[in-house]
Amino acid sequence: MIRPTIVFDLDGTLIDTAPDLLDSLNHSLAASELAAVDEAGFKRFVGHGGRVMIERAHAAQHRSLDVTEHDRLLKLFLDHYTDNIPGKSRPYPGVIEAIARFEKAGYLLAICTNKYQANSLALIEALGLTRHFAAIAGQDTFAFRKPDPRHLTETIRLAGGDPHRALMVGDSQTDIDTAKAAGIPVVAVDFGYTDRHVREFEPSAIISHFDALTVDLAERLISAAGH
Repeated sequence: MIRPTIVFDLDGTLIDTAPDLLDSLNHSLAASELAAVDEAGFKRFVGHGGRVMIERAHAAQHRSLDVTEHDRLLKLFLDHYTDNIPGKSRPYPGVIEAIARFEKAGYLLAICTNKYQANSLALIEALGLTRHFAAIAGQDTFAFRKPDPRHLTETIRLAGGDPHRALMVGDSQTDIDTAKAAGIPVVAVDFGYTDRHVREFEPSAIISHFDALTVDLAERLISAAGH
């Protein structure tokens, strides 16, 4: 029998990358002579990616932004981020223990993220976690990305799993919508990067710490979805 699979989003779910992404945003804004953003006020936009973050920062400071300048600043953002991996990014509390639990229970582990694959691989490698994941799929791994459900189902297949025996863990509406479209149960963490509370998107379950992500919870959700 194929082993069950647990698939994690990366930024805002497994790893707290906000400090580094905001540092890179501020690096790019400085090149446009804009003030640095406030971490507390801007953290909710981190999950939308560098292009949106740059756009929101300009709008907040009432500065126009044409396509050429937007592209220039995005390149500065991405280059700065890539050059500084892993920076201050660290796994959320309880992540390492949760990984161990699911490995012991025989689960395949995978990552499905809209972060670029090269940066995803570099981050996981720098944090010493690569060996735990059977597949790490980024936004450019396939010809589609979340919220397209194929991003999730093909990540599961890449890991050697079966989408009918899988669980998604994420922090955003995109993650939840992707899992629902794929017919896969989804656990939402409530500490990630979203400007609305995850309860609004009606995930299968919500957790506030990885200690609550138990094998029993996963098995109950996968079993219920199968029925």
